[in-house]
Amino acid sequence: MLPIKFYSTADTWGEFSNFAPFPIKLDGGSWPTAEHYFQAQKFEDPAYRKKIQSASSPDRAATLGRDRSKKPRPDWQRFRLGVMRKALLAKFTQHPELKTLLLSTGTAKLIEHTPNDDYWGDGGDGTGQNMLGRMLMDIREQFAKEAK
Repeated sequence: MLPIKFYSTADTWGEFSNFAPFPIKLDGGSWPTAEHYFQAQKFEDPAYRKKIQSASSPDRAATLGRDRSKKPRPDWQRFRLGVMRKALLAKFTQHPELKTLLLSTGTAKLIEHTPNDDYWGDGGDGTGQNMLGRMLMDIREQFAKEAK
């Protein structure tokens, strides 16, 4: 099976992007996208988290989350994978059509294909860690086991 590459929400498989417009409910709040949730969790300041939560777009939420003039939680590097998994599980369980779409990929390798990120994505040339794709494949496997 050929690998499935995704990145832009406008492209095929764009639903897998954290920028895709699928609101989630987590931690007693509503988040316009998984990206809004993820970026807000970097910070302890409730006012700044709220600012990210109410950002007009996932691009804006990402920009706010990457603002280095704001100090992220000191433990962010340790917790970021867990935060991402929590956001993805919420997205793919709260939107059954997304769970179905994810399961429809079978055993295909999922790759966030972008030169902009060599941690969450493939770095554009396949040398990146593709952590988002890997996490989606783990979640897909979990869903497949639960369906048996």
